[in-house]
Amino acid sequence: MHDRRILISDSTLKHCEGYTFREKLETVRLLGKLGIDALEFGPIPAGDKSAALLCRTAGALLGDCVLSVEVTSPESADAAAAALSSAKRPRLAVSLPISTVQAEYLYHKKPAAMVGEVQALVAYAKTLCPDVIFRACDATRAEPGILSAAVAAAASAGAGMTVICDAAGEILPDEMAAVVEGLKNAAGDGVTLGVECSDRMGLASAAAIAAVRAGAGAVSCSVNPGAVPFVGFAEALSVRGRDIGLCTGADMTLLRHTAGRIAGFASGERGRTPFENGAGAAADGSVSLGADADISAVAAAAAGIGYELSDDDKVKVYASFRQLVDKSGRRTVGARELDAIVASVAPDVPPEYRLDTYVINSGNTISSTAHITLRNGAGEKISGFCVGDGPIDAAFLAIEQIIGHHYELDDFQIQAVTEGREAMGDALVRLRAEGRLYSGKGLSTDIIGASVEAYVNALNKIVYERGRN
Repeated sequence: MHDRRILISDSTLKHCEGYTFREKLETVRLLGKLGIDALEFGPIPAGDKSAALLCRTAGALLGDCVLSVEVTSPESADAAAAALSSAKRPRLAVSLPISTVQAEYLYHKKPAAMVGEVQALVAYAKTLCPDVIFRACDATRAEPGILSAAVAAAASAGAGMTVICDAAGEILPDEMAAVVEGLKNAAGDGVTLGVECSDRMGLASAAAIAAVRAGAGAVSCSVNPGAVPFVGFAEALSVRGRDIGLCTGADMTLLRHTAGRIAGFASGERGRTPFENGAGAAADGSVSLGADADISAVAAAAAGIGYELSDDDKVKVYASFRQLVDKSGRRTVGARELDAIVASVAPDVPPEYRLDTYVINSGNTISSTAHITLRNGAGEKISGFCVGDGPIDAAFLAIEQIIGHHYELDDFQIQAVTEGREAMGDALVRLRAEGRLYSGKGLSTDIIGASVEAYVNALNKIVYERGRN
């Protein structure tokens, strides 16, 4: 007998105040790599071009993952449908309250009248998108009869799923199970029941597990606090799921890493290197690598920031380290210097990609765009065009579009290496692929050009290494 797989949707991007556009886009990429079933967006406010752009870009990145956008009115349904135009699997999530408190406060209607609103809005959403679900907001405080009627109305209008939302965060696990059990008949065959639980009392995971044991087939999780914790819920099913016939299919190692990355956005820890987090660093922030460090110590410091060096590379890195120390008289070597050493002495590889041309448009009144053309190993030109959060972000996204793959940008540094108006810019890019770091350097009077060259240089090392393996 096979375990029943629970559908997982993630609502992290519905509660990401303080995230930059780039961090939101990176969150989309990270969550998409987890193989979740759906990614949830909140309603797209009228005239909010940034939210619409993020949704369109996410749609192009997610592939087979469902991209779900909340709608609360016909007008918001129109805006959501337009933003979902590039998504392979778009979904409209009709979200309406049916508790007495929220129905009267938000819509100035009696709960019974909301049943008709649910049916009408689901029916309208179905004319715009084939995949429509119903989110019963504040469902756990609704009258049981009204809740059942709303679920049945949504199903009759074409909703393929109804999500029971515990907005108040006051329901106990056994009570959530009873709600799900009581709605099976109203939902009918072919309609999935899902749950969205508040973690106000720290019981969201327990309530979600009770709900799926009672027959719910989907759970809305989040990496950010306040909802069913993605890691905690998946961990619980990983440990006990087989005993109760349930599974999520989540890769716990990848999930923990992803959650840590996204949590860094929420905490404001942006752009920090492992050295700055203390790995291999002294209390004053300098790398614990004195002038008398031997080859083992240098290799260990490099490993501490994620570089797996071959024996030959260890020798080259150590030789460059000694040269730097002897010439400069330094007593310690900093994180940036060690990064630069590894990037410069890593083996030169046959370039699979060469930069041909780049055109960047940027300004304070327009979105930054990049048109990048690379030549592959066969000499063919391949172009990509992307919009980004700044010119360099747009350029990197355009390269990813060309190669059809996203590599995690672990670090990015730029600095002037000469003075004056024609100063040379030095760029360092570190990409992470399958747990390993690959560095690339670029040098140009154009800092964007240097950044693109650095990215392509690191990319070529990844391609070469994969070819060898």
